[in-house]
Amino acid sequence: MSEQDTHLIWVLADDRAGNINQAIGVAEALAQPFKRVDIGYTKLARLPNIIRGASLIGVDVPSRMRLVAPWPDLVISAGRRTAPVARWIKKQSRGHTRICQIMRPDSGESAFDLIAVPAHDRMALRENILEIPGAPHRVTETRLLIEADAWRPHFKGLPAPRFAVIVGGSTKKTTFTRDMADELISRAIDAARAVDGSLLVTTSRRTGPENEELIAERLAASGLGYHLHDWTSQDENPYFGYLALADVLIVTGDSVSMCCEAAAAPGGVYIYAPDGLASERHQRLHQSLYDGDYARPMQTGTELVPFRHPSLQPARLVAQRCLELLRATEHQDSI
Repeated sequence: MSEQDTHLIWVLADDRAGNINQAIGVAEALAQPFKRVDIGYTKLARLPNIIRGASLIGVDVPSRMRLVAPWPDLVISAGRRTAPVARWIKKQSRGHTRICQIMRPDSGESAFDLIAVPAHDRMALRENILEIPGAPHRVTETRLLIEADAWRPHFKGLPAPRFAVIVGGSTKKTTFTRDMADELISRAIDAARAVDGSLLVTTSRRTGPENEELIAERLAASGLGYHLHDWTSQDENPYFGYLALADVLIVTGDSVSMCCEAAAAPGGVYIYAPDGLASERHQRLHQSLYDGDYARPMQTGTELVPFRHPSLQPARLVAQRCLELLRATEHQDSI
């Protein structure tokens, strides 16, 4: 890359892992160096963005000390709370900085050069809004190849086909019940048993201890080969190894990121979303993944078999638009 092709790019990383992964996923898709700027908050960050505006209201002192010139050519931010910070940076740069906001900014939409929103969010379209299928992530084909090489020895004794079960859990609005946990793991065990396969199972902090215990008991009694990763374990997290090496991925439908990351992997993806587990917004995401042939619904009677599907890579769509913004800036600066 020539010096002229290099841009100063900042990624605003707040304290929410999902937001960080989306923003960094887009930055990595640009294939250019970038700087991660960590943002911490005070209680004032809870104020509506219409009040915070283009300001550092709600940003803590250490973070303010990191936000200094030279100002970047591009800022990538994700989530409501980073949006005022991105606008403030653009203001300090006297309009030079281009800002890409992932997800709704909840105020000042016209101030953003690009707003990338999942189609299932149904945001009113305007010139600076890009609808994308699902949420940006960091699961690329290259990363999956690397993870497959790293984890293949760990799963050597587990016969194919391998069924990965990626278990989320309850949210603020929905409950992952014991009956759901029972049905999910029982169906995965039955599918693996039918083809003499094995299981790769991971839980999350939202799964709940009773559900985790039930899942562990069902696996131990199954007679099948399996690998179980409890989210509290200090062992290295095999999540990306599961994505890379599973022939079938069964993912609970309570998490946008889990569904979208699974849809980037090569294994056939089934979304488990019984009544009561997925919100209406999540259901719209699921349908968009079904419509795009990225995943299939796991319904009563669904046969869980491997199938091919395209790799879901929304970060690349956002990155392409960001590159267009940078080229436009270069053109304006040369006039």
